[in-house]
Amino acid sequence: MGKFEVMDHPLIQHKLAMIRDKNCGTKDFRQIVNEIATLMAYDVSRDMPLEDVDVQTPEGVAHAHKIAGKKVAIVPILRAGIGMVDGILDLIPAAKVGHIGMYRDEKTLKPHEYFVKLPSDIAQRQVFVVDPMLATGGSAIMAIDALKKRGATNIKFVCLVSAPEGVKALQKKHPDVDIYTAALDDHLNENGYIVPGLGDAGDRLFGTK
Repeated sequence: MGKFEVMDHPLIQHKLAMIRDKNCGTKDFRQIVNEIATLMAYDVSRDMPLEDVDVQTPEGVAHAHKIAGKKVAIVPILRAGIGMVDGILDLIPAAKVGHIGMYRDEKTLKPHEYFVKLPSDIAQRQVFVVDPMLATGGSAIMAIDALKKRGATNIKFVCLVSAPEGVKALQKKHPDVDIYTAALDDHLNENGYIVPGLGDAGDRLFGTK
C-alpha cells in the first residue's frame, strides 16, 4: 500500500484554516492555495534521488548533492488543480506541466474525462497529480488511470482536503500511489461535497458560481 500522509505542519494548518473560512475572498484564496501547495511540495519531494557532485566554491571544492534521475511532471486535474501548480513550480521550476480535464455529472456524481495533454516523456517522470479536493475519489482514480495508460509509473497524489471515502476508494484502485493531504475531513454529504471541507474549490479559486 502506498503512503498516506496528513501534513500537520503548523504553517500548512494555519493557512488551511484561512481558506476554509467562507469569507476568504477569491484573491486571498488563490494566493493561499498556492502557498500551501509550495509547503506541501517540500515534503512530497523529500524522497527524490540525489547524486554526488563536486562544486568549485570560492574557497575550494565542496562534495555536494544534486537531484538525480527522474524529472518531475505536475499534472493538475482541471479546473481546480490549476490553483496548486504555480505553488509547486515556485519550488521545482524545471518541472513540466500536463493537464487532465474532468467534469462531474451532477446527477450521478461520476467523473468524465474530456482533455488529456501530457509531456511526451511522462513515463520517465515523477508525477505529482494535484487537485485541492479528494472527495469521492472518482476524478483522482480516472486521472491516474489516464496517466498509467500512457506509461506513468511513479505517481503521487497531492490534495488540500480529503474525505475518508475518497482516500479509501483511491487506495483500493491504485494501492501503489502515495497520497498527501493537508486534512482528512469527516465525511461526504449527499451531494458528494466534503464536510466540513471548504466549499467548491474551483468556484472559490476562479470567482465563479
